[in-house]
Amino acid sequence: MTGRRAVARTDPVSDPPSAPRTSLFKKYFRALFAAVALPLLIASASETWFGYHDQRARLNDRLDAEARLAAVKIQDFIEGIREQLGWTVQLPWTENIDDRQRLDALRLLRQVPAVASLTLVDATGKERLFVSRIGLNRIEGGDDYSTKPAFLGARSERAWFGPVTFQGGSEPFMTVAVAGNRSAVGVAIAEINLKFIWEVISAIRVGRTGEAFVLDGPGRLVAHPDISLVLRAEEAAQQPLEGLRDAIIERAGQSATGRDTTRTTVVAAMAQIPGLDWSVIVKQPLSEAFQPIYAALWRTGGLLIAGTALAALLAYWLAQRMTGPIRLLEDGVARIGAGQFDHRINLATGDEFERLATRFNEMAGELAISQERSERISRLRRFLAPQVAELVDRTGDDSVLDGRRVEVVVVFCDLRGFTAFSAQSEPETVMAVLGEYFGALEKVVSAHEATLLSFTGDGAMVLVNAPVSCPDPAMRAVTMASDMQMSVQKLLVGWRALGHRLGFGVGLAMGPATVGRIGSEGRLDYAAIGNVTNLAARLCASADDSEILIDRSAASAVGSAVPLVELDARLLKGFNQPVPVFAVVIGVGQ
Repeated sequence: MTGRRAVARTDPVSDPPSAPRTSLFKKYFRALFAAVALPLLIASASETWFGYHDQRARLNDRLDAEARLAAVKIQDFIEGIREQLGWTVQLPWTENIDDRQRLDALRLLRQVPAVASLTLVDATGKERLFVSRIGLNRIEGGDDYSTKPAFLGARSERAWFGPVTFQGGSEPFMTVAVAGNRSAVGVAIAEINLKFIWEVISAIRVGRTGEAFVLDGPGRLVAHPDISLVLRAEEAAQQPLEGLRDAIIERAGQSATGRDTTRTTVVAAMAQIPGLDWSVIVKQPLSEAFQPIYAALWRTGGLLIAGTALAALLAYWLAQRMTGPIRLLEDGVARIGAGQFDHRINLATGDEFERLATRFNEMAGELAISQERSERISRLRRFLAPQVAELVDRTGDDSVLDGRRVEVVVVFCDLRGFTAFSAQSEPETVMAVLGEYFGALEKVVSAHEATLLSFTGDGAMVLVNAPVSCPDPAMRAVTMASDMQMSVQKLLVGWRALGHRLGFGVGLAMGPATVGRIGSEGRLDYAAIGNVTNLAARLCASADDSEILIDRSAASAVGSAVPLVELDARLLKGFNQPVPVFAVVIGVGQ
């Protein structure tokens, strides 16, 4: 039977993509540039917008005024002719023509060049006198005008203006009829050559090249500075001008833009001539009309470019001024974070950056002190209890480590059968056992505020009442030794289950010793020298598993506070006489 093994495949978990990061310089540059450039751009745009509308309003008012003025001048021209015609019909008619009427008619032709011919009609509509510049004069011609529009219009309105006609298809003429004050006087009918309006129109100028022209009701060109346009009377050529008038009418009398006969874009305004169905239109090329706006736009554009460049330079300078100290702070913090506590950030900006740099420098100094303190505590903890090391570092007084003669309790302990165990076991196993063993000892020694002087092989040396004195050192040492036995015996249960034949013995002695720092400049240790040290070591060597042996001095100091069993005096190595030995009863089975 063949089985298949399912292999689970796991894809490596990919880190989430990090958000794109922008440098602080770019952020500050954009923000500062926008803070300067945007208001400038908005101000320029609003100034241009309002300037355009103001200029358009001024242009509209100016063109409208020019158009009205031109309409008034043409009206004055026509009214002047009408008044002159009125003088010719002041005298009543007799059966025969009066020489004074004939002379008045001839005088009118001489005084008013625009009048091409004059016809005087009596009250019945009969022609009595006709004078002309190009035709033959006649008296009592007798033609009947009673049904003609000129006679009827003058009779009903006192003055009648006929439509524009083009004689010979080129020259514009208009008929004007004026009735006398009395019905018996008659009517004067004159043909007016409108070419003479050219002098009025050509005199009107708007700016350098702006001009005016006149259209009649149907849109035919009546007067224009270029008189050839009028004389040709070409509808196709005049059509743009009619379109320009229509554009003005659509804007309800406001100025409008369009194209003239030369296809030039112009802006124009219009005014009506009272009494005539004529329109006076004043136009000006758009480029010339808006030249002030264009000049203002160029100035605004130049100022905008200059302002934008200045804003960019200012934003760059300010961003550099802000990010430069930040980079210096970043580099300084990185150095301090890397452990260079002697590094100092030098900033002289006189603002928050300088104060921040000062705080970082103070922090670096405090970190240097803290590191030095930590290293000093670490060195002290090699041979002092952590509480003692902290005390020495906190008070800054290490005089307690100086050499002196003092009564101490020395405690030695080691494992039974360790030599055979280490010879038969793997190095990893040996190191694991020692790690658990020394950890348990260190924990007990620290709890009783004793001084752990050294670990040697499987043994340890502990000092009580030095370098810092404590009350009842013997009792503290015996209690500590009991706790050590209890802690290690718990470990031995597990080790023995693994087949390791180990035990643990403790020996302690009390007596005077010389304690203090000992060693060279490069290596210092705290040590206790004296007979009491040798005695404690020999008692430890003599102790069996789970046994705590103490000397007479320690036993006397403890008294009845701890159950003791006096053993037979033992002959210990290095001592000439048997040494009294006492065992501490701790109630822990072998």
